[in-house]
Amino acid sequence: MTEGARVRGADPLIRCENLVRIYWADKVEVQALQGLDLTVMPGELLAVVGASGSGKSTLLGILSGLDVPTAGTAVVDGMDLLTMKRKDRIAFRRQTVGFVWAQTARNLFPYLSAVENVMLPMTYIGMKARARRSRAEELLDLFGMAHARDRRPDTLSGGEQQRVAIATAVANNPRVLFADEPTGELDTETGTDVFTALRRANAELNTTIVVVTHDPLVSRHTRRTIGIRNGRTSSEVLRDEEAQSTEEYAVLDRNGRLQLPRAFTDALHMRDRVRLALEDDHIGVWPQRMGAGGGAEG
Repeated sequence: MTEGARVRGADPLIRCENLVRIYWADKVEVQALQGLDLTVMPGELLAVVGASGSGKSTLLGILSGLDVPTAGTAVVDGMDLLTMKRKDRIAFRRQTVGFVWAQTARNLFPYLSAVENVMLPMTYIGMKARARRSRAEELLDLFGMAHARDRRPDTLSGGEQQRVAIATAVANNPRVLFADEPTGELDTETGTDVFTALRRANAELNTTIVVVTHDPLVSRHTRRTIGIRNGRTSSEVLRDEEAQSTEEYAVLDRNGRLQLPRAFTDALHMRDRVRLALEDDHIGVWPQRMGAGGGAEG
């Protein structure tokens, strides 16, 4: 990667500020991301949760180098994804990031054995055959798949395929692993096994991991869960494993905007406008009052 593409002095591994992605579909402008902010520190395992159309998959495509933002800031491991050159983008995808798709069949070559699939990415960085084989076998053992090293994907269960896919994705020791709905095709028990493998990669390989999913229950497996709604980060859930407790926060962006949870606004019939009051230690938010003639009072 060229030195000119690297942004120095950035402490977070991933930093997004006012990130915008606009594209056209059937002659209609779609604003997939509308000023999203996100920070991920090295060594984190976190989930990004949102409904279909919330912008989470668009975010993942940008951070993994598969898509380019329209505006804003997106930096991964010091690399500016908005200005990155094509040759840097190729090296970035081979060395800095790993990726696991939702579709088990999309992650592995069907004509290669498990160990051959894991060895393949290492050929792109020039590792010698003996070293590739040794590392591939170590990774398969780490994720409980040593018994299947010589088997092809069509002889493995969906969960086994995903664990081989994780081994393949971390083969080149990436700084961050992105997983797009990695348990989407699996039942609950098998999905838990896949998350165990992700947590092992995080703990033992020190790989930063970002999981994108529509399933809010995924927060059981991560310390931090980021909620996305309408192209912006809307909430953040912090989970304390030792205290077995969770706290949910609304995310306040740099312009002072936040998204109140839909359940809260529906319960208080908040629409269009709200009243605010600055107190000593908090801000009060109330629904607008209706006057005697049916008009709204400030």
